[in-house]
Amino acid sequence: MAKRRPVVGITTDISEANNRVKLDVSLAYAQCVARAGGTPVMLAPIIQEIPHQLALCDGFVFTGGDDPRTEAFGVPSHPRITPLHPLRQSYELALLTALETRPQAPVLGICLGMQLMCLNAGGRLNQFMPESVPTHERHWDADHPIAPANASTKLRLPAGVVHSKHKQAIIDTGALVSIASSDDGIIEAAAHPARNFYVGVQWHPERTHSQELGQAIFDQLLAACG
Repeated sequence: MAKRRPVVGITTDISEANNRVKLDVSLAYAQCVARAGGTPVMLAPIIQEIPHQLALCDGFVFTGGDDPRTEAFGVPSHPRITPLHPLRQSYELALLTALETRPQAPVLGICLGMQLMCLNAGGRLNQFMPESVPTHERHWDADHPIAPANASTKLRLPAGVVHSKHKQAIIDTGALVSIASSDDGIIEAAAHPARNFYVGVQWHPERTHSQELGQAIFDQLLAACG
């Protein structure tokens, strides 16, 4: 009998058109999870299903997407954001909160996923980098270098080149700690110092050519699933 592969839940985006609500997600996330030895499962954003999703999944990937609204964190949303669908935001924040009851469950947040993890941990967000970051174009659908930051967490990231696509950036990681940054000062990765594997990366490892900063991130997630 074949050994059961770890099940990894992957969050999905939400779109509305012609009175229809649809879910979609890049296949690359699922392919990376499968290559790492997991069984990818797309998570429907239904808050009432979260207890069952926690019971089903061994690990979780919070995917990229649009910009979070920040009123829930005491800050007005910038007028130039592309707002995240409200159902997606409320569901993913509820899932992150529920995962606090399962601190050993591995969690990987990618781009938006990292931003939600940090906001949920009490962090703060630069909502529109073009206003304050002269090198913001280096982070929009482009490759750029990152370097590890000093932090006592279980994950160690190497220096290398990653692929990013974001116009927002974390400026305060809250209860998480920064574990990587770019040479223009953007926080590129954050992790919880005590949890098994609770890691957010600002870049897109599923689009990054570097093995160590691309597929290996998913490999480490699956290794943490045991």
